[in-house]
Amino acid sequence: MTRRWKWDFEDESAEHMARPSLAGSQGSNSATHAHFRRRRGAAAVVVTGLLIVIVVALTGSHHRAPAASPEAAAVRAAVLRASSPSESERHANAAVTSVLAYTPFVREGGGQGRDIALTFDDGPGPYTPEVLSVLERLKVRATFFAIGKMERYFSASTIREVRDGDVVGDHTESHPQLAHLSAHDQHEELFEQILRIELLGGRRPTLFRPPYGSFNAATMRQLHALHLLMVLWSADTEDYLQPGVPTIVQRALTGAHPGAILLMHDGGGTRRQTIEALPLIIHGLRARGYRLVTVPQLLLDEPPPAGLPLRPNLSGD
Repeated sequence: MTRRWKWDFEDESAEHMARPSLAGSQGSNSATHAHFRRRRGAAAVVVTGLLIVIVVALTGSHHRAPAASPEAAAVRAAVLRASSPSESERHANAAVTSVLAYTPFVREGGGQGRDIALTFDDGPGPYTPEVLSVLERLKVRATFFAIGKMERYFSASTIREVRDGDVVGDHTESHPQLAHLSAHDQHEELFEQILRIELLGGRRPTLFRPPYGSFNAATMRQLHALHLLMVLWSADTEDYLQPGVPTIVQRALTGAHPGAILLMHDGGGTRRQTIEALPLIIHGLRARGYRLVTVPQLLLDEPPPAGLPLRPNLSGD
């Protein structure tokens, strides 16, 4: 097993999906930039169309409209929720802004209370609905760091996350090691994912997690420009290696402490073990008196101290 992202669901050829070498990436990057520009223009058209549809729906008609499909109803619910956050959500969002004023990253909360944040990377994917079913059944809100490209196939899960009150953060458009990219390409990776989430009716992401823990000074400048707080982690279950359900549970519970941010995955490969481990983790944490919250709520309840040192890169390159 490796940490490399598995494109199990892509419709592209293996050759196209292979990571280009750094030496030969210039031509590929030019094509990628053109593709981003075309897609951004198309997205603007979609936004305009969406606004027209919403205006028409709000103005209404004297004739009875046909019943909306479940998909349309879900999108409408997500849009309405995004436009009218609850008071607690507004406070939690304000906490992110407050923390950003004195630190560009967090890896855990301040530890004054009993909050722990469950976070999931690399989705949405085919296993995300089952992860969400566990969270819904046990009444837990979590934070998902989503890959923009996966919204092509599994956006229904992101809409469901928004509806449930989970928080959706930025995990880039295509899951690269950012430290290997130019500042321009890093910006595109971050901004494209933001655009996709907004088009789905979610609030603009304010949280970011670097794929593979890879970042550099250029990344930090881009995060500052986009008002994104980098969220690392205090405990990694390494569930992506599929070490077995007992091991995943043991790592989560061992890493638990006030203010902890636990790292798991809902995408990037088979996540059956994660799904089986999740109820045991939740019950185990609650038995120890912990309250499971989103990262913004954690920052509201237990803001981290200022002046913490940040390693320049966690990916080893």
